[in-house]
Amino acid sequence: MIRGILIAILGIAVISTGYWGYKEHQEKDAVLLHAENNYQRAFHDLTYQVDQLHDKLGATLAMNSQTSISPALADVWRMSSEAHNNVSQLPLTLMPFNKTEEFLANVGDFSYKSSVKSLSDEPLNKDTHKTITALYNQASDIQNELRQVQHLVLNKNLKWMDVEMALADGDRKNDNTIIDGLKTVERNADAFADVDLGPTNVSTEKETQGYNHLKGDKISKKEAIRIAQQFTPDHNQHFKVRKSGSKTNRDVYSLSMSDPDSHANFYLDLTEKGGHPVYLLQNRDVKKQKISLNEASEKALSFLKKQGFDTESFHLDESAQFDNIGVFTYVPLQKNVLLYPDSIRMKVALDDGEVVGFSAKDYLTNHKTRDIKAPKISQKEAKKTLNQHVKIEDTHLAIVQNDMSEEVLCYEFLGTIKNDTYRMFINADTGKEERVDKLKNAEPIYKDL
Repeated sequence: MIRGILIAILGIAVISTGYWGYKEHQEKDAVLLHAENNYQRAFHDLTYQVDQLHDKLGATLAMNSQTSISPALADVWRMSSEAHNNVSQLPLTLMPFNKTEEFLANVGDFSYKSSVKSLSDEPLNKDTHKTITALYNQASDIQNELRQVQHLVLNKNLKWMDVEMALADGDRKNDNTIIDGLKTVERNADAFADVDLGPTNVSTEKETQGYNHLKGDKISKKEAIRIAQQFTPDHNQHFKVRKSGSKTNRDVYSLSMSDPDSHANFYLDLTEKGGHPVYLLQNRDVKKQKISLNEASEKALSFLKKQGFDTESFHLDESAQFDNIGVFTYVPLQKNVLLYPDSIRMKVALDDGEVVGFSAKDYLTNHKTRDIKAPKISQKEAKKTLNQHVKIEDTHLAIVQNDMSEEVLCYEFLGTIKNDTYRMFINADTGKEERVDKLKNAEPIYKDL
């Protein structure tokens, strides 16, 4: 009897101990997962911020007015501060990383002091330009090394908790890829360090206009489904549809459909007035490339023509390839003046030339015939305001939106500094430097070490 009671008590104790151990293990895993997520976020945020820092410093080199340089340097100061904060959140307390932190601190200190001082007499003198160039070059080195580490972290599913344990165990000789990569970053950081989206990505604030000005009658849900079916290989596909946007003056039908045969998902927005496509996304695996980027651009133009756009008045502003997808930006012209606020962006699959992405929101909202007056200053006068270090390659007139979301007529100058390309917009009436954009260079292919 007593023996049975003891066995029962022992059994309960064993079960309780096992349950306690299980709960402890679960809680430990939860803590480790939370720490790992925080480390991953801090590192990828750091990589992104150094990317932005590098581009903003590069754009500053092409600026030549206080109204442009001071805000740009203020942005550099903010980005360096955010990057420094993310460095402090990584498990590097046992690893010397002071050079990188010192670099970010130097960038922040220099950019802050330069942004608040008066630059009206000489916006970018020789010494300041030399310092920014040094910072820009150093940021490029750190950017490339961080990108390499990021590639390895993502490709090999590396964990930052392993870094923390490897650093804590100093006597163990661990071959830790992340630590080796960060040591390389640190070696490159022994001196001074938002993808600007470009004029075609300037969002409009003409919310009051919405889509009410568009041509055509209001369509029903049934008509919206019929239009949507034209965008799929099988025109009998069944779409789910709902209406939205009534409170924003942008009445649209949002349609979605999953195709089990092609393993694709379709999403489409159509304006209620006229049934104009606003947004199209086809989410599917794009297979091996079979057509060129040039052929894909022709497919994009054919799509626009089929949708009723006047393709003769469109200018191909940007063409790029990401994996097996071509990305294109088309800008309409009026009397040879580029209308950047009316841009259309498209994605074309390079396996079969099918349009898998389309955005015409800016065009549908902004496009109209404008009263474009003659410039008050000449192209030659506008060119004199440019930074002397930029080599000009091309020039034409364009309408862009300024910081106040007002449309302004500008001379657009396309120029280079060494291997970097810039787009500079000089107000055609006042000679003011409205904006300077550093265009993206070709993305490098990162390989495993």
